[in-house]
Amino acid sequence: MIREFRDFVTKGNVVMLAVGFIMGIAFQGVVTSLVDNVIMPIVAIPFGQPNFDELTLQVGDSVIMYGAFVTSAVVFLLTAFAVFLFIVKPYNALAARRAVEEDEIGPTEVELLVEIRDALRSRPV
Repeated sequence: MIREFRDFVTKGNVVMLAVGFIMGIAFQGVVTSLVDNVIMPIVAIPFGQPNFDELTLQVGDSVIMYGAFVTSAVVFLLTAFAVFLFIVKPYNALAARRAVEEDEIGPTEVELLVEIRDALRSRPV
């Protein structure tokens, strides 16, 4: 059982998943800092404040704090945009470049052998 567990933990997929998770947590700080310290102050320029937490609506004795929701929604959208801009777009560009490079390499050895076999089969005897 210990050997089986060791094999499970040392498989590439589990290790890579753990590394990706740790890197994601570390990257969260970078994205949070970008949104909180760079983008939200830019949002504050036209609105006069970097968040909307003070916006409330009083109905009878209840206070509806819709500003906190608006701030959370804006932060979510800006975080998603930052992740898209700095991770997804470069990754897609890299993947597209690799796909083009693989196409330029040409057929594999197996593909060439299959073509030769098919050509030989189709020749008249």
